[in-house]
Amino acid sequence: MQSGSQSELFYVEMGDRLEDMIRDLGQDSFQQAHAPTYEGMQSDSKKPLYTGCKNSLTLLSTVLSLVNVKARYGWSDKSFSSLLQVVHDLLPEENVLPKSYYQAKKILYPNDCIMYRHEFEEMSKCPRCGASRYKVKDDEDCSFDENSKKGPLAKVLWYLPIIPRFKRLFASGDDAKDLT
Repeated sequence: MQSGSQSELFYVEMGDRLEDMIRDLGQDSFQQAHAPTYEGMQSDSKKPLYTGCKNSLTLLSTVLSLVNVKARYGWSDKSFSSLLQVVHDLLPEENVLPKSYYQAKKILYPNDCIMYRHEFEEMSKCPRCGASRYKVKDDEDCSFDENSKKGPLAKVLWYLPIIPRFKRLFASGDDAKDLT
């Protein structure tokens, strides 16, 4: 068997598995609770990597494969971004491959669009993707009031101020000497 046909078989099988996964997600209440995320995944699973792509490469399957390799071999975010840039430049000009790890994460992970601060502080849904700010239980009705706060936050950013920590670390002369 030629190596080209083996890789083509790999991408066809991967595409079938992705379609099965997305179809399974659509049968649950996940589709109702996370409609924008589901629709984005569904469209990315059908979007070809570039016009005329012959081996069933889609945006979602390619990004999943590359992120899997990144995780398997422990690549840094910076090195992975460099790899994505090189691969993007090697593909035909109209390709849709992300150019950085940040852009690739946007495809795979919801709720990374904005921080709910300042003008977004009172919002319960993301203005860009429509994802809920709060975790939505499967058994709850998804048509709740926009201003009500339902359950815990879907994502939390923990901020640990560094200056007070340094002050504590360097408070003792002996510890400061050891730390430097």
